[in-house]
Amino acid sequence: MKLYRFLSAPDDSSFCHKVTAALNKGWHLFGSPTYAYDKKTKSMRCGQAVVKDVEGHDYTPDTKLSDW
Repeated sequence: MKLYRFLSAPDDSSFCHKVTAALNKGWHLFGSPTYAYDKKTKSMRCGQAVVKDVEGHDYTPDTKLSDW
């Protein structure tokens, strides 16, 4: 199965740690990172899509992506 996640966090080290953790679990960057202003929190937020191929498993809507 191919999995897709979009990671987002405030523009601070928590975003880098979140992406680094995903890369160390075998996820791969997909596309360019994003950077946008959140009017509600009045702060900048970062985002990055990641993908992962997992053999021998079938995707279902109950698949918890963070477990992979």
